[in-house]
Amino acid sequence: MGIRRRRKVVPFRSAGELDAMAAAGSVVGAALVAVRAATKAGVSTLELDAIAEQVIRDAGAVPSFKGYHGFTGSICSSINDRVVHGIPSADDVLVDGDLLSIDCGAILDGWHGDSAWTYGVGDIIEADRLLSEATRLSMEAGAAAMIPGNRLSDISHAIELGTRAAEKEHGRQYGIVDGYGGHGIGREMHMEPFLANEGPPGKGPELVVGSVLAIEPMLTLGTSNTAILDDDWTVVTTDGSRAAHWEHTVAVTENGPRILTLRPE
Repeated sequence: MGIRRRRKVVPFRSAGELDAMAAAGSVVGAALVAVRAATKAGVSTLELDAIAEQVIRDAGAVPSFKGYHGFTGSICSSINDRVVHGIPSADDVLVDGDLLSIDCGAILDGWHGDSAWTYGVGDIIEADRLLSEATRLSMEAGAAAMIPGNRLSDISHAIELGTRAAEKEHGRQYGIVDGYGGHGIGREMHMEPFLANEGPPGKGPELVVGSVLAIEPMLTLGTSNTAILDDDWTVVTTDGSRAAHWEHTVAVTENGPRILTLRPE
């Protein structure tokens, strides 16, 4: 007797479930905008963390990072050569010229939203501004590949091509951080599959209507290699070069990719 082999697909949600995830995502977007509005020289990342937590809880949601495997913040605040997972601290006081990456997650009615962006504190050098822009463009290239019938690695390849296009436009090379990437998301923050930020197309599970992924490229001005600090969380570049991190939670729909972590204007 023969058996039917089921095709592997990226986990998918119903239209109503996507709306619920978008509601969680909008809380994340509001928290990120509030944090950015409060960002200035002399402010600590712990103060920014408190602002994010207040916005999330006022919306009836819960910070998804706080308490996650012992993490103490409601945001990850990563300055300069810190790539991701920086722990908010009263000792981390921002100064003009810092490059700041803020990652934020929230749970609303059991559904997760997850998003990140990088921006400067005060006036920043052009190389840092372009690094953040390149990372954003790479994320957007990956999001654009969220269409039915594509494979998981088609998104990875699109992110990589977005990075290469930015390199050509900016006239410099960027490091694509090795070993970190995006992920499935839904009723848990981190779900399979893992989404690499580079690689050949046409591999992995298939995207179908309702498939959801957190797309999050991380680029540096130098190396692709990282180390983890003694706090067991903070990821830094091994050469001290600056890093940027952008992320959106994105769904596949019949009408094209849908960003589920929209930020208020």
